[in-house]
Amino acid sequence: MSGVLYCESIDKSYQQGPQQLQILRNLEFRVAAREHLAIVGASGSGKSTLLNVLGGLDKPDAGTVYLKDQPFSQLSENARGKLRNQYLGFVYQFHHLLAEFSALENVAMPLLIARIPRNEAFSRAQVLLQRVGLASRETHKPAQLSGGERQRVAIARALANNPACVLMDEPTGNLDGKNARAIQVLMQELSDQVDTAFVVVTHDLQFARTMNSVLELSDGALRRVDPQ
Repeated sequence: MSGVLYCESIDKSYQQGPQQLQILRNLEFRVAAREHLAIVGASGSGKSTLLNVLGGLDKPDAGTVYLKDQPFSQLSENARGKLRNQYLGFVYQFHHLLAEFSALENVAMPLLIARIPRNEAFSRAQVLLQRVGLASRETHKPAQLSGGERQRVAIARALANNPACVLMDEPTGNLDGKNARAIQVLMQELSDQVDTAFVVVTHDLQFARTMNSVLELSDGALRRVDPQ
């Protein structure tokens, strides 16, 4: 078993009235270190459910998610939280930045929560804001930033703890075309700078094609598709 994330025989269903809806069926796949993987599929196909299972935010009905060779989905909630904080970062369609804090403070927050000394936390946050092209905006609060800038701050925050993998749910879905393309370019630039895998759920096929690998989720199963 190698790689950052590994899914083994994952099943997930939900009760909808009298109906049992099977979302994921005997799903298996692996995320390699530093891989950039896009997951595409029709609306309602279960992409966000899959991401929540991968991130330990939801437990599968059957099967196991392994994170760094540990049975992540079978751990207690407390142990899962510790492993998640150590190895995973998250970026959502809506940035979820803290409105009362500056860009720098938002990026430093995961480090402060992890009890990294304040000076070191802010120094690392400054480096990350430079990497995403926002060195001049570190004192600005989210309301003073554009949509694209807020999403860049969210990406920097996701990278704060040097995670093995960042899970991204429609990171360009709330952006206009220009800002969406800018985030795509940023992702490509980051691939040369950080030792992190990215798993991106997206409806944006142009974005998906910039990834190393593309998987399509349909009828609860994943199939590999040609990114070109």
